[in-house]
Amino acid sequence: MLRELCRNYTNLKSADIEKIKSVEGNLQLIANLFHTDVFIDCLTREKGVAVVVAHASSTYAASIYKEAVVGQMAYRRNEPAAIRTLELGMPTRDLRAVTQEGLLIKQTVVPIKNNVGETIACIIVEMDVQESENDDERMRILSKTTEQLSETLMNASSENSIIQQYLSDGVVVFDAYGYSQSFNPVAVSLYRELGYRDILVDIPFDDLALDNKRFDDISQSTIVLSSEVEINDRTLYITYANLALLESDFSGLIMVIKDISERRAAEKELISKSVAIREIHHRVKNNLQTIASLLKLQSRRIDNEEAKHAFDESVNRVISIAATHEILAQNGVDEVDVKTILTKITKNIIDFHSSTCRIITEIEGDTFEISSDVATSIALVVNELLQNILEYAFFGRKKGHIRIAIQKGIQYSNIIVEDNGVGFDINKVHKESLGMKIVSSIIEDKLKGRFNVESNENGTKATFDFKM
Repeated sequence: MLRELCRNYTNLKSADIEKIKSVEGNLQLIANLFHTDVFIDCLTREKGVAVVVAHASSTYAASIYKEAVVGQMAYRRNEPAAIRTLELGMPTRDLRAVTQEGLLIKQTVVPIKNNVGETIACIIVEMDVQESENDDERMRILSKTTEQLSETLMNASSENSIIQQYLSDGVVVFDAYGYSQSFNPVAVSLYRELGYRDILVDIPFDDLALDNKRFDDISQSTIVLSSEVEINDRTLYITYANLALLESDFSGLIMVIKDISERRAAEKELISKSVAIREIHHRVKNNLQTIASLLKLQSRRIDNEEAKHAFDESVNRVISIAATHEILAQNGVDEVDVKTILTKITKNIIDFHSSTCRIITEIEGDTFEISSDVATSIALVVNELLQNILEYAFFGRKKGHIRIAIQKGIQYSNIIVEDNGVGFDINKVHKESLGMKIVSSIIEDKLKGRFNVESNENGTKATFDFKM
């Protein structure tokens, strides 16, 4: 297919096409070694447009592509790195691009040149942007060594191989006797920072190894080995591959060094923040529970039933907010699942409410995360609605049913609190009550939503929405 695509879309000569074809046979090694998708593109007869003539994805990791892309076009607006390298004959490293499937990626591109130095194609090494920024599993152990070393990746006796010079990872090649033969610029810089001052070529592997690996062990391995080490405040991920052309003929070793210091530092910072957030929510929860306990003690000393009722309502409100912070303290993040919050609040209110009526609760619908501020507001609104239901809806009944439904939307989501109680006349309800004022104020001011109530002899349905 490569030859056919080149003949149909490009002005390349037969010798150039054969040169590209020889490089194609080595793409799989590059893809397996660097755990990514690798392509060969050629400029078409149309200016600023290239055609994908070859593609290899790692045998041991999922490709980011769902469909075949060989034969598809690459345009300057989406893949500026590829077109730049094809036009100028210069390498490009870690430039963002958009795939034919609309995914955001990073591309490292190097030219393929013919015998007279003309750029005839390019090799593109791609990495999913999201994966490259958060890729804990990217460098896991592979299952089998590949059979052939691409001349475009490197040559054991050359320091000018086209791929290794422009990769962001350090690359070192050792011969069959364990002596270093070539270093790419990243590897040279790394070893200089580690204090190596001598010429780096012809140094034994055991003097260059940054972990506890031994050359004899790696040279006999039929899998790619990996390890993670911390050196000079750096965290390095090191991968070794046996470069046997045949399984019985060991020809050398390649070492790839990836600096993952920033990622590890970001992970530690995230853990530190998570611990701090968890501690803050834990303390807030404890303080709110203390306030609720004090209000309960005060309530027991009050003889006036109206005042006692007001105290009990305040206790429920404080407990509802405390429940939100309790869940946030457990998660260690500043977001919480809405269904988890509603389940906790409902249980607390039912347990706190003393009644001879048997209440059955049902919580259904979507589950999604909301911020702590939104969670606290929703907790207060649902608390007021449930308290009204428990106080008025099942008067004179032995059992009742409460249903809470959650529906996630794009801009607004909504929550329904519904009962099968006695209902009430909406026109006669006292809208100036503290509970209704709290509900309306929170929904309008905090949640930026709307509130609606429907009621008849079969029950009451309260619906409110909130901005996502």
